[in-house]
Amino acid sequence: MRVDALTARALFFGLMASLLTSCGGGGGGDVAIGPPVPPPVSTPQITTSQVFTALSFNSPTVLKQAPGDSSRWFVGEKSGFIRVFANNASSSSANVFLDISSVVNSSGEGGLLGFAFHPNFPVTPEVFVSYTRSGAPLVSYISRFLSNDNGQTLLAGSEEIVLTVLQPETNHNGGDIVFGPDGLLYAGFGDGGGSGDPLGNGQDDTNLHGSIVRLDVDGAAPYAIPAGNPNAMNSVCTQGYGGAPCPEIFARGLRNPWRFSFDSATGVLWAGDVGQGAWEEIDVIAAGQNYGWNVREGAHCFNPANGCADNFQEPQTEYDHTLGRSVTGGFVYRGTSVPSLIGWYIFGDFISGRIFAVRANSAAGVTPDELLDTSLSIVSFAEDNDGELYVLDYSVGTIHKVGDAP
Repeated sequence: MRVDALTARALFFGLMASLLTSCGGGGGGDVAIGPPVPPPVSTPQITTSQVFTALSFNSPTVLKQAPGDSSRWFVGEKSGFIRVFANNASSSSANVFLDISSVVNSSGEGGLLGFAFHPNFPVTPEVFVSYTRSGAPLVSYISRFLSNDNGQTLLAGSEEIVLTVLQPETNHNGGDIVFGPDGLLYAGFGDGGGSGDPLGNGQDDTNLHGSIVRLDVDGAAPYAIPAGNPNAMNSVCTQGYGGAPCPEIFARGLRNPWRFSFDSATGVLWAGDVGQGAWEEIDVIAAGQNYGWNVREGAHCFNPANGCADNFQEPQTEYDHTLGRSVTGGFVYRGTSVPSLIGWYIFGDFISGRIFAVRANSAAGVTPDELLDTSLSIVSFAEDNDGELYVLDYSVGTIHKVGDAP
């Protein structure tokens, strides 16, 4: 069994010794590994450099800016903190924006895994947080937290639970959460854990495991079902399970979606899906699509090993385990500081530290270009309000910016 994002690298640094051993690269820094190999002329050439050099964070999982506010950055830490600091190169301290560490269970791949500002924040003073508590053995929570000081902090005691999903294992919790351009909330859940999806959740749409869900958190309390969801007329699923296909599901057949994002120019949803033993994949997510797990891993048969069904959505791109072992989804670049990167989807690998890209307008099945081989534990990419990209290093807790290569 291979171990995914947050687990494999953490093992290398002795943070999660109870899980299965997995390999990884060295910690922190932006120095490329091994002799440089010149990329094809048409491939963007990038570099990464550490920014906010006086700051580091404890097992960070996610980095974001609030809508329309470029003056601050927010960092989620696995233990249950969201911290905020000024968007200033000389920043040397970060304040607590939210502390729910007393209820977060961060064992295995659990913890505070994602958060999303309401699109109208801080006028609508709500932030949605995805995290795990103790339960079966874990329970995934999506909760709404409120600010009463114009967005300076969140009140831990203001929690309104939106959705819970029982987790039978401590891995494959997914945990990303974003608002789409449609104003709806998207959240990802893994297949429930274990090796090879032993419960068959990936192809079972009567539970939320192995899916990306879509919720209207403004339409009703705790949420309404958007009309475009595939099973919108069914009864909502309780704690992630139901007697019929769950109306919350937007797309399914995913193993462990780790970081997804909307292209700010086209609205297309891109996701990284962590593989089992051989292939890591990037998917373009659309309503009602089935991405094949656990019948397929990427574009390849998994169960059965041969002759599997082919009526699944093809991955946009994939790479094998000679290049990495745990994909981290990224963003379509829409900034200005790296002109050659505009219109490319950039993503990375948590274990190997490699950064890849494909043209956003490529046909499904395109081979990714490797842009850079780093020593970073790439747990998340981040996009600022100007479309520039950053990399969050889990092992050292530092922030790095993607730039144009000299």
